[in-house]
Amino acid sequence: MTLINYQSNFQKLPEIVTTLIDNNPIYQENLDKQEMIELINRLFDPKSVPDINNISEEELTKRVKSILSLHLVSGMLNDFTPEQMQIFDEAVKRG
Repeated sequence: MTLINYQSNFQKLPEIVTTLIDNNPIYQENLDKQEMIELINRLFDPKSVPDINNISEEELTKRVKSILSLHLVSGMLNDFTPEQMQIFDEAVKRG
């Protein structure tokens, strides 16, 4: 009998988050790893995303990276002065 080491994609999420944060100094400086693991686990809960195992690991990693990037940028925006926020808003409108 062969023992198969099977992990669902949901079980792989903490590993994906850890790898992404550990390999990106900007994430390391600005994101709390445990907080991000908890957030990603809530977002990808199998009850909310019943087909999570049908998503390739590569696609799942891409989605997690997008969420981490979004939280990184939103955290940076919180530090903007009103003048910086106005410049940012104008740049986004032009983009």
